[in-house]
Amino acid sequence: MIVFSACNNDKTGNSNMSPIGRQTVSDVISTLESNHGAGHSDRIRRGVEQVASLWRDTDGDAGAFKDFCSENFISENRELDLVFDRLANNFEYLYGYLNRISLELNRPIHEDVGPVHAIDRMFASFSPGAHLTDDFFTNKIAFFITLNFPFYSLEEKNSLGGQWDQRQWGFVRLGDYFTSRVPPALIQQYSNASSQAGMYISEYNIFAGRLVNDQGESPFPEGMKLLAHWNIRDEIKSNYGQPGGQEKQEMLYKVMLRIINQDIPSVVINNDRYKWNPLSNEVWAGEEKIDARPEGDVRYSHLKNIFNALSDMDPYYPGMDTYIKRSFEMGMEIPREEVEALFREYASSPLLKDVAGLISQRLGRELRPYDLWYDGFKARSSISEEDLDKITKARYPDAGAMNRDLPRMLVDLGFDRDKAVFIGDRVDVDAARGSGHAWRASMRGKPSHLRTRIGSDGMDYKGYNIAIHEFGHNVEQTISVYMVDNYFINGIPNTAFTEALAFMFQARDLELLGMEEEDPLKEHLDVLDFFWNNFEMMGVSLVDMNVWEWMYENPGATPLELKDAVTGIATDIWNEYFAGIFGESDIPLLAIYSHMIQSPLYLSNYPYGRLIMFQLEEYIADKDFAGEVLRMFSLGQLTPRHWMDKATGSQISNRPMFNAVEAALQEMRR
Repeated sequence: MIVFSACNNDKTGNSNMSPIGRQTVSDVISTLESNHGAGHSDRIRRGVEQVASLWRDTDGDAGAFKDFCSENFISENRELDLVFDRLANNFEYLYGYLNRISLELNRPIHEDVGPVHAIDRMFASFSPGAHLTDDFFTNKIAFFITLNFPFYSLEEKNSLGGQWDQRQWGFVRLGDYFTSRVPPALIQQYSNASSQAGMYISEYNIFAGRLVNDQGESPFPEGMKLLAHWNIRDEIKSNYGQPGGQEKQEMLYKVMLRIINQDIPSVVINNDRYKWNPLSNEVWAGEEKIDARPEGDVRYSHLKNIFNALSDMDPYYPGMDTYIKRSFEMGMEIPREEVEALFREYASSPLLKDVAGLISQRLGRELRPYDLWYDGFKARSSISEEDLDKITKARYPDAGAMNRDLPRMLVDLGFDRDKAVFIGDRVDVDAARGSGHAWRASMRGKPSHLRTRIGSDGMDYKGYNIAIHEFGHNVEQTISVYMVDNYFINGIPNTAFTEALAFMFQARDLELLGMEEEDPLKEHLDVLDFFWNNFEMMGVSLVDMNVWEWMYENPGATPLELKDAVTGIATDIWNEYFAGIFGESDIPLLAIYSHMIQSPLYLSNYPYGRLIMFQLEEYIADKDFAGEVLRMFSLGQLTPRHWMDKATGSQISNRPMFNAVEAALQEMRR
């Protein structure tokens, strides 16, 4: 954390090194220990050293630094508690309303409320909180907090946190707030890059009804619009066991490869005026074949812009000087090496070949690369997509219908009526422009938001399935904001934990439609489905991590060079872990996920979240679902290690999953 050296200047012209020398720090620590007693030595040392590491010439000279520390260190417990509560109140309002401002400014981008205008894009890229941290250093609030609520490393949190109560965790989490001084211009630069990438992805629709085969025929209904990659993937899933399903899957698989390789014609993206044969890559305007320009490297330009914006912040994070480190050790609070080792162990499991053989047997053919998304283990695969669409469209003709039904869903899951109404009333359902997401409230008194696609004729099954996943996020968001001890521990250890609850809800989507599956093998089929789907997510996550490593090794690469690197890395991961399973080599399919472009290093949360989900489901199997969800997700933002220990008494591992798969395969062989 601490940097004592000569000043350097960044590209904004600001000094990013501390002018406070070691002797000054030592003198201030000695003075405070003398004035407040040796019992406060640890807090004094941590606080003074951390303030010194963040102090800049513009904050004053060494004398000003000494005066600030002497005048503002708090040793009396009552005063410290009073200040903590005042800060909790102020930060809840501050971050809560900043979050609300961002939500409102992004509505035209995130919600299906009409055409997107240029002014909407401008507001969406504006970051209302870009100057907040800088202002808090300028007016010394950040220094006051750092002095009195010092930062603890991940290693220290893991070794000491077992003895802390929720209030003590709140003190420590407050210490996480000001550990760097990133210039506002760089924060705004990232906001611009992120917003542009998000808009690019949210409008990346393929009109499936305009896809044609070599005979000029389309196997898809006219008007079908699929957002890449989510809806394309889900359409592949929905066609298992359906008439003509494999032709559709092959065509959509080719669409994915065209997107990855960027030879997809630009005119067919979010445009229903042209017919396109993705097999031959030919395009027609009416009956006339036209020359269509490929998209080129647009997809990878957005990824490159996000990398540039985030890596420009690196000098301002002492000890966390790459976004990779910050994402894992500060974000997930799990070292990247630990996450990658877990994923590689999973992807190397010999059980995968056994499951692949079972899938091939059930399909009656050799596996194809798109069988990454095999959906035939699920109970709902025996129900046609068309029938499911009729049910969900009738029940949810608009967002309001789902909004009114949320408390009923929670009651069906075991929540008592009062708690179900309390949570349901704090969630708003909106029709999404993109595939769907959940937006956290960040303060009490404001709702979280559930976004999913809702067509003019109602919510189809894909939209419903996504909505139930997002509702799981909303339930976590409500519990972890309203039912924790203090504002500074609101939330969960990392996004993998909210994904875990979202997956738990999503797995109950048919149950919430009143459909029960009586298959005696259901439990084992669910395990195999879970295991296979997580294999795919491990692969795309490994690609994501390795792409970021490559970008740091090649910071001056062009978007075209980055495209070649991404496809090469995806192919290498495929060849290492997937080629032996699928019988095909040199396939770049793992590079299709849109998260890689708009949500940097987010993908690891999905497979990690699924492992957490599996362990949570195993733990609560003989317990009350609603009661355990309320208990676990009100633990607050502990580190993953301490959260898992308090929630289940065990740590995250592949072994429970492997054991369950072995048992499921034995049962299937009978």
